[in-house]
Amino acid sequence: MVGVTTHSTPPQLPAWRHVYSGKVRDLYVPENGSEGYLLVVASNRVSAFDHVLDPEIPGKGAVLTALSRWWFERIDLPNHLADGAADAPEVPAEVADRAMLTRRLEMHPVECVVRGALTGSGFLEYQRTGAVCGIELPAGLEDGDLLDTPIYTPAYKAPLGEHDENITFERSVELVGSETAEALRDASLRIFTRARDLAAERGVILADTKFEFGTDPRTGELVLADEVLTSDSSRYWDAAAYGDESLPRAQRLASFDKQIVRDWLSANWDKQGEPPVLPDEIVARTYERYAELYDRLTAAAA
Repeated sequence: MVGVTTHSTPPQLPAWRHVYSGKVRDLYVPENGSEGYLLVVASNRVSAFDHVLDPEIPGKGAVLTALSRWWFERIDLPNHLADGAADAPEVPAEVADRAMLTRRLEMHPVECVVRGALTGSGFLEYQRTGAVCGIELPAGLEDGDLLDTPIYTPAYKAPLGEHDENITFERSVELVGSETAEALRDASLRIFTRARDLAAERGVILADTKFEFGTDPRTGELVLADEVLTSDSSRYWDAAAYGDESLPRAQRLASFDKQIVRDWLSANWDKQGEPPVLPDEIVARTYERYAELYDRLTAAAA
């Protein structure tokens, strides 16, 4: 992967063959030649500024996997999980807490981003153009402002080693066709609205997220894939802190993710050469932030 360093070797798993590793996840296919399944393993790696860092964050992969599973149970849409399938391969015990056995899908080249707040790259684009992915927004909005209605701002999933590209809905139609593009948009907005409302009940603001979808080649149905509504794919804010205008902006918009890592690196590294090793305190605080979100969302679950 261009511009990315990796420091850990994916585990060798009995009856599974490793086929790919991203910054965080490792993918495996069954050694018996079955083409219908994929094992997605969330590692404990943490990345920032296009580098995979040392050391890993122990427990992070298990928290992200558990949160994805929790959300899948609450989303009224077919997903890629293959748990319980009669002919499904066994998941190795050594990665069971951070692995998802999934169906293999024909993935769509569109990353489905939904924004319920104006921040991050969306705010930067808004400052330049007054719009996000071709969607005009009211003048005078500030970083972190919540939007009255969530907006769908897709991105093109770039080839390996390149950065994803924000695109208009019209461009997504050119990529996948009007029927599929509309289905991706409608499903993404529906899932986001349900998740935003549920998070709000637990004192958490879902600011934005991304979804990925594929088509099941056996049935032709649209299927929700990848991780879903995790700290790595979504931006969550503490509602109480967000509403406290006496706090500095950075504290009001502190997300439940690896922002602690990014902040430490920004203060201790000039982004030249290899990044420094993360201190134990930063590793521990980062895990605690991931775990806090999981606990807050799931503790009050009905």
